[in-house]
Amino acid sequence: MPTIQETIHQMGRQARAAAYQLAQLSADEKNAVLRNMATAIRQQAPLLIEANALDIAAGTEKGLSAAMLDRLRLDENRIEAMAAGIDQVATLPDPVGQIMDSWERPNGIRIEQVRVPIGTIGIIYESRPNVTADAAVLCFKTGNATILRGGSEAIHSNRAIAAALSSAGAPDHAVQLIPFTDRESVAVLAGMDKWLDLIIPRGGKGLIETVVSLARMPVIKHYDGICHLFADKAADLDMAVDLTVDAKTQKCGVCNALETLLVHRDIAASFLPKVAAALRAKNVELRGCDESRAILPDIVAATEEDWNTEYLDLILSIKIVDSLDKAVTHINQYGSHHTDTIVSADSVAAEGFLRSVDSACVFHNVSNRFADGGEFGFGAEIGISTDKLHARGPMGLRELTSYQYRVRGNGQTKAHHAS
Repeated sequence: MPTIQETIHQMGRQARAAAYQLAQLSADEKNAVLRNMATAIRQQAPLLIEANALDIAAGTEKGLSAAMLDRLRLDENRIEAMAAGIDQVATLPDPVGQIMDSWERPNGIRIEQVRVPIGTIGIIYESRPNVTADAAVLCFKTGNATILRGGSEAIHSNRAIAAALSSAGAPDHAVQLIPFTDRESVAVLAGMDKWLDLIIPRGGKGLIETVVSLARMPVIKHYDGICHLFADKAADLDMAVDLTVDAKTQKCGVCNALETLLVHRDIAASFLPKVAAALRAKNVELRGCDESRAILPDIVAATEEDWNTEYLDLILSIKIVDSLDKAVTHINQYGSHHTDTIVSADSVAAEGFLRSVDSACVFHNVSNRFADGGEFGFGAEIGISTDKLHARGPMGLRELTSYQYRVRGNGQTKAHHAS
């Protein structure tokens, strides 16, 4: 019987062969397969629910929290949403083959920079079984072969979804799911740079740091969302209240939710009581610096750790700062380079903030919750990258491509054109 390493390396060889086939497919051919994948998900819904029941039973026995079990659960509505998401990806423009730039040299050589698939992508993720479909179809649309490694808690669901996708007429091995759930499979996948061009971990900080420490190929990281909103001295106070409440409470367990509110000293006395009342109405626990507690004496004292914490809960830390520069310094020191907002009627201050904050997404008078591929008009996303190279911010289809230079001539030689 082959070892885990032998099995995964064989999957890698198969993925590489599939990637060369995928690169030959037209947009219409890929879209037809995607529509077949959506149909297969719908037709196999009873099998998916049956497989998911095994995961739910195992998770219940293991004592998973109600929130974790909810993330794990598949029902008819969630399966239809998964299928509808695949149908939507089929309608999106295909970036592969897009000419990004073109020019002609004085010697008559014509050069084009053209989008091409990355090739083979490994995706390591936790809990939500719908990620199996989301990741696979986004990669397929862009001509990439994928090897998926889901969390042990969703193994039965993931196998059923991957089998449905693989039954839809894609080239053999275009979508593969690692059948093992032990940690060794993560290490083998991360070390397989001969066969994988890129690896994307989606999950908690521990998973991402493990993959980064092991990977021999590029990693696109989706780190914490320690997101800030700065209410500038020129802020419209009502707008600042509305944006703060939306960014914190519209959905608090996501990476683009607000975690720290920074307030300019000049407006703190008038703004903090208003925003605190609105947040308390939504059951938000407030933790503040000494100066903010002088205005809101009943809030919890914030510690140094609070500024570094992604709560993913109805908790918000508050700090008063005495200038735009101090706000920017705090964000660049404690933030996770995800999404940060300034609320201000002063366009000069706002532009200074946008230029100075070192984050993937910087907003002016907009809720942090709009840091999302769908909201950006990308249609779908593989995640939100906090890296700087290749992909940054919401990763749509374009970010799953690379490019090549296509050079055409009519017999030019270097010897004849040497300077």
